[in-house]
Amino acid sequence: MGVIVKQSIKGALANYLGVLIGAVTTFFVVTDLLTQEEIGLTRVMVDAAMLFAGLAQLGTNASILRFYPRFKDPSHRDHGFFGWTLILPFIGFTIIAILFFVFKADIVAYYAQDAPLLVDYVYLLLPLTFFVLYMTVFETNASVLLHIALPKFVREVLIRLLNLTAYLLYGHGVISLDLFVILFCASWAVATVVNFLYLLTLGRISFRLDWKFVDKHLFREVGVYTLFMSATVLAGNIKLFNSLFLAREGLQLAGIYTIACYIANVVEIPYRSLGAISSPIISQAVSEGNIAEVNRLGQQVSLHQLLVACMLLFFIWINLIPLFSIIPNGDQYVSGMGVVLFLGLANILNSTLSIATNILNFSKYFAFSLLFISLLTLAAIGFNLWLIPSFGVTGSACATLLAYFIYFVPLLTLLWRRMHITLFSRKQLWVLLLTLALFALNGLWQWLVSPLFAHWGDGLPIVLLQALLRTLVFLVIAYCGIRRLHVSPDVDKILKLHR
Repeated sequence: MGVIVKQSIKGALANYLGVLIGAVTTFFVVTDLLTQEEIGLTRVMVDAAMLFAGLAQLGTNASILRFYPRFKDPSHRDHGFFGWTLILPFIGFTIIAILFFVFKADIVAYYAQDAPLLVDYVYLLLPLTFFVLYMTVFETNASVLLHIALPKFVREVLIRLLNLTAYLLYGHGVISLDLFVILFCASWAVATVVNFLYLLTLGRISFRLDWKFVDKHLFREVGVYTLFMSATVLAGNIKLFNSLFLAREGLQLAGIYTIACYIANVVEIPYRSLGAISSPIISQAVSEGNIAEVNRLGQQVSLHQLLVACMLLFFIWINLIPLFSIIPNGDQYVSGMGVVLFLGLANILNSTLSIATNILNFSKYFAFSLLFISLLTLAAIGFNLWLIPSFGVTGSACATLLAYFIYFVPLLTLLWRRMHITLFSRKQLWVLLLTLALFALNGLWQWLVSPLFAHWGDGLPIVLLQALLRTLVFLVIAYCGIRRLHVSPDVDKILKLHR
């Protein structure tokens, strides 16, 4: 776990630096300088590009993680493995581009009435898709080489800084809306180039395809697996449907969802590093048939993610009102509180159990992924169509939570019955009970303590004072609870529980 811990820490630092930059940008720049419609526009464009890019991968990222151990050979530059990973995404992008032009008129017609601003910039979707696609492919190549920290910095920090520059230039009238959208999309082009140059410095990649190493059997195995896994990318991207369906009701709703979604997504940030760096290790264990190691790593990742995610959601929730009180035009976005809660719960579920998806994809039972992904996709689309008209942005978050339940129940059942793998442990139950206790105590605080502050007024200083005091009190309670439970040796060391 030494490499995992080191790279996870570096990746987590990049993630949280990105969160800091993103928080300042989202809460104090975007909400001040952009309208809800313009915020919705940027969100829908990125989500659409990510969805297209995910489909265009044709399962390449999954195959990189699964088959890299077979190609791994530093003395021969991994037999041109990197070169192979460039080909299929290009084929996938070509297919997506053809389909886009075929159905462009239908896409325009779908959004023309309620989201005309999106129609004006639909021509930028394909270039944005291309750069999002290869930025992700390069990032995954770095992951299997156990060098994920800098690509995480690029994704979480560099792109946000470039976007912030575009926001400021447009918000202060330096550039037009057209140039702003172009610069916004160009951020991903810069990130792609940086990731590519970083891979070159590692000295392990080669564009020369080693045809002698890839015999017919391996070629067929890789091809079948990669094409079959092309649909599994939707497992991690069903939240992209939310903004796309909300935009049909108006870009303003997508703008409200964007702000709330940013807050809720903080919950799953730790898994972005932990999952990225642990996946290659689990892939190796699965390929070796070491089920005991898979269980150990899977439970360890799942437990730590559950603990961190639950604590993050709780402290976010108790500080939502103060947050909306201090951001510019916060009253316009307070209707997104339901999104924060339900999407936060969905993120806890997904980030805690996502390692199960990786385990299945690396195993001989990967064919079941198509069935589970089909269930997930249909559930996400169906629940969005059903809940958004009635409940708006909150309905979209509930749709994601329900879809994840439908997806993970049969997936976890299969892993247990066919492979004797489970992500669950008794410690997870204690984490859930601690979280419920914290929410219950917060209810008592609102009942008994909040009225005392109300006697002093409802001004911003009083709101912030109560938020600070409540956060400190619950930090102490949470610390004592975790210390008492002894969740894991790693957590004990972090909290310095044992001398």
